[in-house]
Amino acid sequence: MYVIVIGGGKVGWNLARELMDKGEEVTLIEEDRRRYLVIEQELEHAVQYGDATELWVLERAGIARADLVIAVTGDDEDNMLVCQVAKEKYLVDRIIARVNNPRNLQHFKLLGIQPAVSATDLILRLIEHEVPRYGLVHLLALEEEKLEIIELEVAEGSAAAGMRVQDIRLPEGSLIISVLRGGEGFVPKADTVVEGGDEVLLVLDPGLEELITPQFTEDGFG
Repeated sequence: MYVIVIGGGKVGWNLARELMDKGEEVTLIEEDRRRYLVIEQELEHAVQYGDATELWVLERAGIARADLVIAVTGDDEDNMLVCQVAKEKYLVDRIIARVNNPRNLQHFKLLGIQPAVSATDLILRLIEHEVPRYGLVHLLALEEEKLEIIELEVAEGSAAAGMRVQDIRLPEGSLIISVLRGGEGFVPKADTVVEGGDEVLLVLDPGLEELITPQFTEDGFG
């Protein structure tokens, strides 16, 4: 696989190093001259100096044959532009963009730049996962398939606690696909009884979270 990494900060440099250690062909592009000279001491010919928002720099790096372009600069506009050019002009199949300001995440999505990764957003997801009071955790959004996968912890006093899977009142377009209990996960059957403290994974159509969550929380009755 040939990978072009845009941005030689800590993320880009470490990413390039790890990919090379895995045997991938990598070119790292860095526009700061001093930073480039430092990285060159380690990566040698695998790093190039230049502004990746300029087409000739991308072409010099061989973007026409790239299997994957990863834009991880500290500038969201640059990351957005590089990924858009890679996707639309050079028809790169796979692109990944770093989003520095989570408020810009929607702009990346509107331009079809997926996946767009926000470190802030990922850390918030981890916080939600570690703190049960947040309740629902978005694990995965399958944009093209129009599906979502979420995780919910079953509260002891919830409507779902003590019920069989087939008896839990879930809206059409949602399905329990896994139960984690005592550190072990399993695929439930229709007659599997859900217990308080279980963590359940559900696949669902987007927008159904508000209808589903009350079944698994203590105030879900009524």
